[in-house]
Amino acid sequence: MPVVRDKDIEVLFSASTIARRNLELAKAIAEREYKDLLVISILKGSFVFAADLIRAMHDTGLSPEVEFIFISSYGTGTTSGEVRVLRDIDNEVAGRDVLLVDDILESGKTLTFTRDLMLSRGAKSVSIAVLLDKHTKRQTELDADFVGFECPDYFVVGYGMDVAHAFRELPFVGVVKGDA
Repeated sequence: MPVVRDKDIEVLFSASTIARRNLELAKAIAEREYKDLLVISILKGSFVFAADLIRAMHDTGLSPEVEFIFISSYGTGTTSGEVRVLRDIDNEVAGRDVLLVDDILESGKTLTFTRDLMLSRGAKSVSIAVLLDKHTKRQTELDADFVGFECPDYFVVGYGMDVAHAFRELPFVGVVKGDA
């Protein structure tokens, strides 16, 4: 078990496993034959996943435009609260196929909010790609179109995900053992 910042981290999904899955997801996304695709990465947690997924999409022949939206629903805690836009996208979404990319689908609040926002702005379609899907915490009627992995009911870190702004740099998804 790796030790990071004096914490034991149990690897849940290794870097190589994630890389393989990203290519599989990119191929599935390419099969949809989107037109005028705009990929919107939901920050902060999805930045690593989005970067790797977009590069994998390039390997399948896709060349989407990429945007970032900064949505907050956690603050420094570990439970989802009020959803709000901290930084919006710059591009117009009207008439476009939009792919939202997020690190984890848990309660569904953030992705439901962001999907509905893009649809209200006239997006032709809004699909969702998530690295992790944690069904046990769902509070909305939302499912992702593209899922990397089903996630057990653990608080996960690494690969862009954090606890109180720590552990984003880990190249794998892991579980902190003991107090974070």
